[in-house]
Amino acid sequence: MVLSIERFSGKVAVVTGASVGIGASIVEELVKSGIIVAGLARRTENVEKIAQKLTGQKGKLYAFKCDMTVEAEVIATIKQVIAKLGPISILINNAGLSLSTSLLGGDAEKWKTVLDTNILGLCIATREVAQNMIANKTAGHIIHINSVLGHQVVDFPGLNVYGPSKYAVTALAETLRLEVNREKLQIKVTSISPGYVKTDFQSVSGVGDLPVPPLHPTDIADAVIYALSTPPHVNVSELTVRAVGS
Repeated sequence: MVLSIERFSGKVAVVTGASVGIGASIVEELVKSGIIVAGLARRTENVEKIAQKLTGQKGKLYAFKCDMTVEAEVIATIKQVIAKLGPISILINNAGLSLSTSLLGGDAEKWKTVLDTNILGLCIATREVAQNMIANKTAGHIIHINSVLGHQVVDFPGLNVYGPSKYAVTALAETLRLEVNREKLQIKVTSISPGYVKTDFQSVSGVGDLPVPPLHPTDIADAVIYALSTPPHVNVSELTVRAVGS
């Protein structure tokens, strides 16, 4: 199998949660590969700093402000991307979060924020981009950044809603793939499930660092490039990435 991302050179990619961590690494690798990237984030100043750092690369990064928990904002932002950059060929659903809570005595607002971001935001972005791909008969690729916790239930205090939200992503990716096949569309669907990745995700979620060997954001960006580089007839539908010894 010959791997090449050249067919996406000059094409448009949308990456959600693009300001830090895995998302930031993904947009960097895409731009270096010659792709025009729309980086969606609530903190656009971080995306703009990344764009400045990437000046002179083959592709280009544009920052778009978007709160993935607000449907109208997601819809409007995707429309802005299309109007400014053109038809979309790649969607990387990377935006995701965890807020420390429990099921027995948890905070429903935290539950809602996690589910709105990790599930509904992903679904809305997917729908809007997929409709653009269909309208333009684009041979596109939709990638969900999932988690090993979307395949295995663990007893880890504070992550009691995050894991189930990622189980939903696993099911949504496969359901989307089946819908695409049924409609005979030329759209690939990939779910990438990392193990523990050392980012600011842990401090934001209140979990802290884990006592296992970590992956790094660049490892997940490399997995994205791999999936995108497969030949047109090959669809890597599920890709699990773990650190050695974890």
